[in-house]
Amino acid sequence: MANESAERLYGPSNSELKPAGRLLIVDDDYSIRRALHVTLYAQGFEVTEASSGDEAISLARAIRYDAVLLDINMPGRNGVEVCRELRNLFPRLAILMLTVRSDQDDRIFALDAGADDYIVKPFHMRELTARIRAAVRRVQTPMAESEPRIRIGEILLDPARRYVEKAGQVVQLTPKEFDLLAHLMSHPGLPVHHARLLTVVWGADYASRTEYLRTFIRQLRKKLEDDPTRPRYLLTDSHIGYRFADAASLNETPSNGIE
Repeated sequence: MANESAERLYGPSNSELKPAGRLLIVDDDYSIRRALHVTLYAQGFEVTEASSGDEAISLARAIRYDAVLLDINMPGRNGVEVCRELRNLFPRLAILMLTVRSDQDDRIFALDAGADDYIVKPFHMRELTARIRAAVRRVQTPMAESEPRIRIGEILLDPARRYVEKAGQVVQLTPKEFDLLAHLMSHPGLPVHHARLLTVVWGADYASRTEYLRTFIRQLRKKLEDDPTRPRYLLTDSHIGYRFADAASLNETPSNGIE
């Protein structure tokens, strides 16, 4: 009877609801971990804490997480090193870096290590929660099993396996890099507006965050172009957005680019 009364007042407990996602919080600062834990648990997430990079990797090997909130500045193995190892171990895991630093070099360094997102302290909890939910949705979305592979020039993209090759060599991409490339390659030769790309890959809340797009395009060019300063594939349409070259522009026999 007491449980029924409590449920009428407060709703079912977290233990009775399907969790919004399974999160791992990694920070050497106990007060930050606990504040995040309490807030995110109240939002329906199942939360685990780790105080070091080594502990985080051990937990991630034992428990399947949807997302990791990872502090970049930790003693011992720093967040970038841990991010790189987690990305190699778990390609689809969502990794969000937390840091007090906001300059562009730090952001690029973290994203290049495999992070999906970069959040500067202090942050608003509503924004953080929204970003976590978007990342978890991406992880929990089943991979397509029947989407055709796309080949344009030397680049092959397999949506089902989330796999990319250039000239027969595997190219390691982060989840966001893959999603961005997949959307552009699905529309070869067509300019895609900045806001459209940001909304498709990151969500509607990111529609004006063009710095994200520039950073990820820069990283993709480093991985896919022979000369990133003179791209053949990932092209810029000034004041509009980006496009992926089509077969005709690469001086190949025109085709729909689909295998």
